[in-house]
Amino acid sequence: MNIDGKAIAQSIQVDIAHKIADYKQRLDRVPGLAVIMVGDNPASLAYVRNKETACKRVGMVSFGTHLPPHTSQTELEELIDRLNGNDQVHGILLQLPLPAHLDAVSLIHRIAPHKDADGLHPLNLGKLVRGEIGLRSCTPAGVMKLLAHTGISIEGKQAVVVGRSMLVGKPLSLMLLEANATVTVVHSHTPDLASITRQADILVVAVGKPEMIKGDMVKYGAVVIDVGINRITDYEGNSRLVGDVDFAQVAPIASHITPVPGGVGPMTVTMLLHNTLWSFQQAYGLS
Repeated sequence: MNIDGKAIAQSIQVDIAHKIADYKQRLDRVPGLAVIMVGDNPASLAYVRNKETACKRVGMVSFGTHLPPHTSQTELEELIDRLNGNDQVHGILLQLPLPAHLDAVSLIHRIAPHKDADGLHPLNLGKLVRGEIGLRSCTPAGVMKLLAHTGISIEGKQAVVVGRSMLVGKPLSLMLLEANATVTVVHSHTPDLASITRQADILVVAVGKPEMIKGDMVKYGAVVIDVGINRITDYEGNSRLVGDVDFAQVAPIASHITPVPGGVGPMTVTMLLHNTLWSFQQAYGLS
């Protein structure tokens, strides 16, 4: 069964839009999301456009800032400081990757933790480690929402996360642990990867390697969540998007699987909106 991330994301966004409309009527205030982009990376441009469209759809104010590639570290720091102090901005997102001359880590640290819409500030990651309420990384949080909305039980299951990035693998493994799964994290230095992935009741793959997970690496009936998105080109020059999972081989084996595109991707943007709304609610003591 395909997990329709687009439909689930739309359902959550409808709920967000209803809440924002209510707050606008009652308080004459709405959440604001500031997205900072530096340079002209085509993929980043597409992501930013999607985020701006999503903001408009739910009634959220978008404070988009598109800066030239030669923007300095100091200029970005000053911009983040201004956004931190702007009471109309409740979420700040620094679009990655940045040009090589910029220090992304220190810039993420500079974002006020309560406006950290992407959930990457050390304070918010620390709250995740401790199991405390806080802003959660968007893609992992989106995966958890997908599982919940599909009615997939996590408690007591064997979960295997392929990939250990700070964006997906590490925070997701903590979220699965919090939901009482038994979690194994595997990566490029793991020997005999397939012997471990075949044990997974829930297999999440986030490594950025096109179709690396084949049918013989998956247990029959497993839930497979494909976080990867890769553009490949065939010998005729035609390009298409694929995940980290070989969908044609794995779909007949899995009980549930996310397609690429249309699986995890729409949930990432939705959780960005969710986080910004949550920060707005915290700012005004709303529920």
